Amino acid sequence: MIFEPIIHTQVDLEHAWRHLMQPLGFGGESIWLMFIHDDGRAYPHLTEITDCDEPDALDQAPEFGAFVSDLMESFEFAGARVAALRSRPGHARPTRRDRSWAEFFYAACRGAGLPCETMHVASDEDILPMPWDDLGVWGSAAKAG
Repeated sequence: MIFEPIIHTQVDLEHAWRHLMQPLGFGGESIWLMFIHDDGRAYPHLTEITDCDEPDALDQAPEFGAFVSDLMESFEFAGARVAALRSRPGHARPTRRDRSWAEFFYAACRGAGLPCETMHVASDEDILPMPWDDLGVWGSAAKAG
């Protein structure tokens, strides 16, 4: 059976990630991408990018945004929103790398003009949202600009 959640809110997205990432417990660090139709239906396809410990420098975010745009085009996901989740082993508390990946994801989407959802982090213990406006100075500066 294919899992095709309807995602209209951040709560819907968190429930979808919780379903998809069970059971928790990760041996490495990955970035997962989910694409969502404009009507809220998630495409029945996840993309995993493995071995993702540190993101590239923030000035490299446009290249990642172009990669995601190209991926969406190749799958014919025109008009879709993109959601991302970082999976990693360890405790549930957000780490510096979690925040760096969230900043990188939001900068990539903003630079490529991609509509995006709240990024999440899955650890061995829990799944937590990493909202753009909770990222501290970078989020505040980006919001103002």
